[in-house]
Amino acid sequence: MNKVILALAVLATLQGCSVREPMPADAEAPRLTPRTSSYQDLLQLPRPKGRLVAAVYGFRDQTGQYKPSPASSFSTAVTQGAASMLVDAMQASGWFIVLEREGLQNVLTERKIVRASQNKPDVPANIADDLPSLLAANLIMEGAIVAYETNVRSGGAGARYLGIGLSQEYRVDQVTVNLRAVDVRSGQVLANVMTTKTIYSIGRSANVYKFVEFKELLEAEAGYTTNEPAQLCVLSAIEAAVGHLVAQGVERRLWQTADNRPSEQSSLAKFLTPPAAD
Repeated sequence: MNKVILALAVLATLQGCSVREPMPADAEAPRLTPRTSSYQDLLQLPRPKGRLVAAVYGFRDQTGQYKPSPASSFSTAVTQGAASMLVDAMQASGWFIVLEREGLQNVLTERKIVRASQNKPDVPANIADDLPSLLAANLIMEGAIVAYETNVRSGGAGARYLGIGLSQEYRVDQVTVNLRAVDVRSGQVLANVMTTKTIYSIGRSANVYKFVEFKELLEAEAGYTTNEPAQLCVLSAIEAAVGHLVAQGVERRLWQTADNRPSEQSSLAKFLTPPAAD
């Protein structure tokens, strides 16, 4: 009996070292989406001399990747709402006046309703004035999620002694996005960037397989797997792309900061550092 207690104690120790607390019984309350360092970098960008009027028509998934079976054979591996993420990142940077274009038809329909209501008596105060013209964009922000690679790296390590084992495995995926700024008047691509973000998955387990008495086998196992949310990684890659695009435009003198400081002496410097070679 003492051997059983000892083996259980060892397993509990392994579990405490390698296995996190399982999902709580109470449901977690809704909260704001957690943001990464790339979002903080956007907030720290220098202020522009004048904000850029830009339109976003879409940000497509061009990866052609689907979730593996048996999870799903038809569900895509990356988000289809990347355009909303791009709008959010552009707003956070403080460099853009973003025009609604993905839902443009809804805006036009609502404007028709307003005009029809203005022809009736007792017009509500909020629609009494004539509608101004819609703003025209100077830039169109184009781009897509261009790649999603699975199992870029994988591996693990483990050990077993006297029937007591501990192991860890990991896998690295990778998502790549492209973002470019297009001049509406000429159609010229003014700036173009590609950013890549890794996605980590880690699995840990501990187990015991041991005869504690004659014909008495103790077998126990515990473990967990953590997958970094792919959609948050896509969001982080898009936020980094917006920062790099702003920095590239300043470096090429396409747009200016409010203080006209050299890029190397401002928060833009981190976006101008070339990536390290493998």
